[in-house]
Amino acid sequence: MGAAALLPLAAHAQALDAPNVIPISPLLVTSGQPPEQALKRLSAYGFQAVVYLAPGNVSTAVPAEAGLLAAQGIEFVHIPIPFGSPDASHLQAFYAALDRLKDRKVLVHCEINMRASALVFLYRTVQLREDPDNAYESVIRIWSPRGVWRRLVVQELAAHHIAFEPY
Repeated sequence: MGAAALLPLAAHAQALDAPNVIPISPLLVTSGQPPEQALKRLSAYGFQAVVYLAPGNVSTAVPAEAGLLAAQGIEFVHIPIPFGSPDASHLQAFYAALDRLKDRKVLVHCEINMRASALVFLYRTVQLREDPDNAYESVIRIWSPRGVWRRLVVQELAAHHIAFEPY
């Protein structure tokens, strides 16, 4: 996607009050946890679904998130991934959710956009067959996966015969 095409996406990202907002496409955005007031405005930005990847008991969680979104007609999908132990079952649930929501505008978020950026990278490369070098740019804007997250990324890429070394 060229720089000119990203300008409208960047405007929406700036409007979304959340940490580490990364617009991926017109229909896909990743971020850290939006505060309650921002969640109340998601429909105004055209979001139709939210995929939340952190456990509901993390310090940044908004306990009323599901209800706030339901009141706006936004579908809420919660895939609670413990940061220290992501696994293939989390990936499969995530892939299934994004495949099902592919024609809707979706916000994928976690606490600070580490889980979200890594899983969206894998979805883009494994499921959508996007170039991993391009897709990884959205990850390194937030972090460089280490430990269990690096292992998860490397294993998933290898399982699908995708030659890419995360840095």
